[in-house]
Amino acid sequence: MLKRTPFYESHKNAGAKLIDFGGFEMPVQYEGIKIEHHAVRQSAGLFDVSHMGEVLVEGPSALAFLQHITINDVSKLQAGKAQYSAMCYPDGGIVDDLIVYMLGEQRYLLVINASNREKDVQWMKEHLMDGVQLKDESDEYCLLALQGPHSKAILSKLTSADLPSIAYYHFTESSVAGFSNVLISATGYTGEPGFEIYFKPGQKDPKMMWDAIMTAGEEFGIKACGLGARDTLRLEMGYALYGNDISDQRNPIEAGLGWITKLNKGSFIASDVLNALKETGTKQKLTGFVMADEKAIPRSHFEVKNDQGKTIGEVTSGTQSVTLGVGIGMAYIDSEYASPDQTIFIDIRGKHAPATTQKPPFVNKR
Repeated sequence: MLKRTPFYESHKNAGAKLIDFGGFEMPVQYEGIKIEHHAVRQSAGLFDVSHMGEVLVEGPSALAFLQHITINDVSKLQAGKAQYSAMCYPDGGIVDDLIVYMLGEQRYLLVINASNREKDVQWMKEHLMDGVQLKDESDEYCLLALQGPHSKAILSKLTSADLPSIAYYHFTESSVAGFSNVLISATGYTGEPGFEIYFKPGQKDPKMMWDAIMTAGEEFGIKACGLGARDTLRLEMGYALYGNDISDQRNPIEAGLGWITKLNKGSFIASDVLNALKETGTKQKLTGFVMADEKAIPRSHFEVKNDQGKTIGEVTSGTQSVTLGVGIGMAYIDSEYASPDQTIFIDIRGKHAPATTQKPPFVNKR
């Protein structure tokens, strides 16, 4: 039996096409992926991402615990700031990527991927320290993502929070549309300005929040957006998706996540392995690419070849860019071919379609 978010009826009433995603019945599209994609790039879109997991970590040893299980430096956080990070197995394989929110002294909220929720919580419990309380609050939270250039104007109608003062990867708590203690975070997965809105509805109908945002956005042409547009938007930015571009078979160094791997913060799970990989380099690297022929569309698991026809890697994510009108993707390829502006070939049903390696993002981030 698939789980449903509190906004399931809203999706159904809006004519959403629903699919199984991470064990949840989720909207993949409403009016169409291209329409929803353009709405986010040009105006605003609203996503239900309530399937994501939220884990509260608190106590006098909370910082030490997070420093041990995550690869970024949590000590750099202060209340009201968030951090992109990951957890690794001892061999360097990625348990999950996540966002760490510092709610206050000795209080943090971890936001994890829906499909990894049980695995992640179990991993945290296995490494729990004295002085740390762990609480999986995933079923208590609703999470909506309002994304696009007009998101600030739309949300400002519903809250007295000083939205312009919330810097990227910062957050505040305020009331929104009559809901109190709402966490408003200047984060997202689209490359556009926007907010992720975390709230516990309590006795209120959470659909009131969805309806309030959609009504406030009418004058700006807001669209309800599904997972299809979420995927095309994130791929244009080169944002990794767990299960595609990162997994327990890949480490942060080869995945291009060296920038969040703080090896100078002291020992943490897999720090010795990651340190060695940073020194020696990796056999393959996660690399972006753009197709030469606009009709050639790369897909995940397609093989990557060199000019001699030798297999040098595999596509992890691929699509036709809605913004650019050309095929784009990411692939793990042998490191010697992974620098920008190299010609590689994607095996598309037996035809070797040329592509050029490029460091994402593929479209400008705003």
